[in-house]
Amino acid sequence: MQMMGGPISPHGKEKRDMHPVNKILSLIGLRISRTIGSLNAHRDFREEYNRQLGELIRDSKGFEVFRDFKYDVGSHPKSYIDYECEFAARSLSKRNPTTILDVGSYRHFVIGLLASHKVTTIDVRKWKSSLDNETVLTSDAKQLDIPSNSFDAVVSLCALEHFRLGRYGDEFDLDADKKAFKEMVRVLKPNGILVFTTTITRTAPSIAFNAHRIYDYDMIRALCQRLKLGEEEFFSHKMGKFIPLEHVSNLPAVWDVYCGCWIKR
Repeated sequence: MQMMGGPISPHGKEKRDMHPVNKILSLIGLRISRTIGSLNAHRDFREEYNRQLGELIRDSKGFEVFRDFKYDVGSHPKSYIDYECEFAARSLSKRNPTTILDVGSYRHFVIGLLASHKVTTIDVRKWKSSLDNETVLTSDAKQLDIPSNSFDAVVSLCALEHFRLGRYGDEFDLDADKKAFKEMVRVLKPNGILVFTTTITRTAPSIAFNAHRIYDYDMIRALCQRLKLGEEEFFSHKMGKFIPLEHVSNLPAVWDVYCGCWIKR
């Protein structure tokens, strides 16, 4: 697939038939179009699909058969979430911490972590886990009901930027991210690691209200001023890989991903 520049007409059949992704991209004058080679490959795939469907209808080996056409040919899909989770997994495996606190990370990452670790998770809403090695604490991230110096590692993936913007019916607090980060540092043991990911830009920091904040590098460094850097990486949506800081997006309202592993002094 390739990116095609230029505005897209908002009128007529073209707009009605536009793919949902292109409807969004049209707001910034972009469009995704298939190359001729891709179209031909898709046509061949559909012809083979129809042939196989005909065979199934003739003899389905006892199964009921109905159409549900999918075309997922090509490389295995991978998103920025995969890279964030890989970064966190590498950081934790280097330390193999005994006590881990998770604050708002992707649930599937936490479930995988629970396969080999005991994890305490924070949630502002009351709920009970079915996993024996998970302890769920109902607590506000900006005021944790946890003693200081309690955990070998604190993990928070793609959470900080969302705190207290009202998206989840939560009370608005523009400083909630700073307060929550300070709490994560407080409950971390000396020499423990804080692994977190968030948004980053090289232009002016901004708030995509009420979805999330977008930080610049100076803001992230200010959050970590009481910590020592272990390692950090920057993931580019456009390039689909980790990149140097100087290649992070500098377009307004467009963000890339910061991944950091910091050590408590």
